[in-house]
Amino acid sequence: MKISSRFRSVAFAVIAAAGVSLASAAHADNGTIRFAIYKAAFFVGGAGGEGTLTFHGRRYPISVGGISGGLAFGASKTYFQGTVRHIRRARDVTGIYGAAGGGGALGTGAQVIVMTNDKGAQLELSGKQVGLQINADLSGMSITVK
Repeated sequence: MKISSRFRSVAFAVIAAAGVSLASAAHADNGTIRFAIYKAAFFVGGAGGEGTLTFHGRRYPISVGGISGGLAFGASKTYFQGTVRHIRRARDVTGIYGAAGGGGALGTGAQVIVMTNDKGAQLELSGKQVGLQINADLSGMSITVK
């Protein structure tokens, strides 16, 4: 009998925990984001820009900043657009996003990137890059909902 009641208790706890995690994921929602970011680099780079988050039919202004280090040279402007997943409110987009990558643009180029912040917000972005830039670096980007 004790094994049976322990088994039921453990099974109940597992089912309850799974239900709570599924319920919290079910309440998360998606939004869209678009922004333009300027980047300049000579080994160490900096970036800044602004844009808009659209969530539940409302538009929120955002600011974007970043820093990178590695093999990076040049200057560019990138127009990003995409989806923000796993957010419950607009402020969940605020945070630090990290990435490692490489690429380049001579005139125009394209970029695709997926990043996640500490709140679980996931950005799935694609963009058109204009400028002259070559990079193989580690970078961090900060997004703030104003």
